[in-house]
Amino acid sequence: MRVITGSARGKRLTTLEGESVRPTPERVKEALFSIIQFQIEGRRVLDLFAGSGQLGIEALSRGARQAVFVDASKSSIEIVQKNLETTGLSEFAVVKNLDFASYLMQNREPFDIALLDPPYRTGLLQRALPMVAATMNRGGIILCEHPADEELAPEAGDFVRARSYRYGKIILTLYKHKDVTEE
Repeated sequence: MRVITGSARGKRLTTLEGESVRPTPERVKEALFSIIQFQIEGRRVLDLFAGSGQLGIEALSRGARQAVFVDASKSSIEIVQKNLETTGLSEFAVVKNLDFASYLMQNREPFDIALLDPPYRTGLLQRALPMVAATMNRGGIILCEHPADEELAPEAGDFVRARSYRYGKIILTLYKHKDVTEE
């Protein structure tokens, strides 16, 4: 697994081993960032259920102002910190070893982009989505990765499902504020 482009381009990232870990495949990560490529620079990004941190690190590499990495697993947080050091992006990162609900309830600064890739088929995405929507800037976007057989709500707070993109068995679903028209 590597950083695709930007200031940390080509840097190899470490990932946890085991059955409970499912890093985003390279082609899906490329697709995800092509969807939001013109909306990253200078933005505040949330990498919820961070895992290895690859999504937030890619956003930082592409010019995000700040990325907040949240994961309940201490092992995952250690990997995120190691990957941030490897890429030289630590100064732009906030790393929190908390479950998603605890973090979202205490967060006071809104996000521009939220990247949600929780463990599949656990209900975490459906629970987190409305809470994340409440922490977003009005012009922000929420991008969720989930399996094709897992349905997401058409709305989450003031955010509505704008579009879904299919990559084999993986779906990327984009949410935008209901008052923000499609560009």
